[in-house]
Amino acid sequence: MRNEQVFSVQGDAELLARAGHLFESAYTEFLCAARDLRTWSQPEARAAIRHRMRAPDSPGFTSRKLLSPVALAEEEARAHLRQVQSQGAVVRISGSPLPHETIIIDRRVMILAGKDTPAGREYTVTTSQILVDGVYSLFSAIWDNSLDLDTYLRGDLPHLDADGRTILEALGSGLTDEAAARRLGVSLRTYRRRVAELMAKLEADSRFQAGLRAGELGLPRRA
Repeated sequence: MRNEQVFSVQGDAELLARAGHLFESAYTEFLCAARDLRTWSQPEARAAIRHRMRAPDSPGFTSRKLLSPVALAEEEARAHLRQVQSQGAVVRISGSPLPHETIIIDRRVMILAGKDTPAGREYTVTTSQILVDGVYSLFSAIWDNSLDLDTYLRGDLPHLDADGRTILEALGSGLTDEAAARRLGVSLRTYRRRVAELMAKLEADSRFQAGLRAGELGLPRRA
């Protein structure tokens, strides 16, 4: 791609059709910044991208992934990131909002994730060196102030006992208070008191926020 190009695509299938070859061209560095693991395509598309890319542990190749704490909301996601890390990628968690969700390949190609639409997420692909360098600088600044995955997970997190984790699971399951209380074998009043105590521990103003806060802190929702 000798001339600077900018084009947009709609949805994962079109991204792979128009820009899939760019993933194969990654030779020295692959950077990815995303709010969570759902930003960059669905599982089938992610598998297709991984198939085209060099292995993270290839000699002379660097793969870096920068994510927000929301990406740690589910145990499955944390397990996936640990696996990616074990394969040679470097994973960091940012405590600051990510200004752009982006992929940068060899500091010469950039893919920006835009708004999600009924037709799929919009992606903008560019080889403009000015744009690539600008976003790369932002990425580097946030990267330098982020924690690696293991350090983040070992951080000073609120301690939740078995009951607290069970209540957190009940809150995320959609059960009514009555059904959740029966599952825990406690009275409705006791269950609601424990929910209030859990919300206070997580510094959450609502039950929904408690679930989000647990995800931001990397707390598993299941015991």
